[in-house]
Amino acid sequence: MKPSEDFKTAIENYLNTTAQGDSAFAQSLAKETKNIESCCSYIFGEVKKTGLCAFDNQEIFDMAVKYYSDDSIGAPAPINCKVVVNQPVKADLFNSAPAMNPQVSRPETVPVQTTVKPAQKTLTLFDL
Repeated sequence: MKPSEDFKTAIENYLNTTAQGDSAFAQSLAKETKNIESCCSYIFGEVKKTGLCAFDNQEIFDMAVKYYSDDSIGAPAPINCKVVVNQPVKADLFNSAPAMNPQVSRPETVPVQTTVKPAQKTLTLFDL
């Protein structure tokens, strides 16, 4: 399956940013034998091996870095899958994060039955 443009863009942006700060990785990224399409296929294959369906961004980015850094990884076979890229919501001072309604189970309140006793007369010294 062909990866979505959003997915490829997110991976490329991360790899380019990493290459700017790491000259050794920049050489790995410039290899002619490696490309973004094969990188995405490698990531899909690694994700499929785990059997999981949700990953943190950094886990996916680490797979991409490994693909470019490890010369023993060849061109992986394409995998039929669907990728969803979630863009983080930027917080600001004027808009708050969406309210979450936690589903907290609370014990049911049982009404307490109280019996009212008639008031007892308090005896004083003068009543004796």
